Amino acid sequence: LRPVQVKRVEVPLPRLPRELDGLRVVQITDIHIGPTLDGAWLRSVVERINTLKPDVIAITGDLVDGSVARLREHVRPIGDLKAAHGVYFVTGNHEYYSGVDAWLTELRRLGMTVLRNERVTLHPQGLAGPGAGALGIDLVGVDDYHAGGFPGHGPDLPRALTGRDPSRLAVLLAHQPAAIEEAAQLGIDLQISGHTHAGQLWPWGYFVRLQQPYVHGLHRHGSAQIYVSAGTGYWGPPMRLASEAEITELVLRPRPS
Repeated sequence: LRPVQVKRVEVPLPRLPRELDGLRVVQITDIHIGPTLDGAWLRSVVERINTLKPDVIAITGDLVDGSVARLREHVRPIGDLKAAHGVYFVTGNHEYYSGVDAWLTELRRLGMTVLRNERVTLHPQGLAGPGAGALGIDLVGVDDYHAGGFPGHGPDLPRALTGRDPSRLAVLLAHQPAAIEEAAQLGIDLQISGHTHAGQLWPWGYFVRLQQPYVHGLHRHGSAQIYVSAGTGYWGPPMRLASEAEITELVLRPRPS
């Protein structure tokens, strides 16, 4: 329950336009507002993020453990997040246990851009300006890896990438690291994920490796890279052992990896 720390990670991306050197993506994930984490705790996280003055904020799923009716007021502080190029959300598996469609409506009402097998293009001068060409970054988001059992839901990365300029760098928001297999094949440069909690309680990290290709940190997967956060909150008992909660500040650099 100690204050969540900011973890700064530099990510070298050879295809990143030099005009976007130093672009900062702040990621939060696996927040799990619910039985033991409330609105006061979330507000402290939001205030900490806003002091970073991020370019982009990415929320990579598992924001809630409970219904909109029960948690609306506790989640309200998330609407105060501010970033120069927007706040983006993709679903995690826990949204599907909590009434996903109602939550997506509520998060849009609070100002989030929900990416459901969709993409937006970020340019040096702001969002989607004409004539910027390959200088932009395609920010792509997909539904949770295991959402296909819910009507109208399920990941569809090919759909999200349809018609995009392949000369642009692509950053994927996907809750589960397992999405990297397809992402690397389809030209994604960087995937940003959570889900694992870095095991949360030792030795559970060893069991996570049986389900997910990566548990925590920055890794290369073929031609792509993936960053897996240890999570900002926790699930179940309010404790961690051999893992630390994080607000992740990903600093993108146009350097060879």
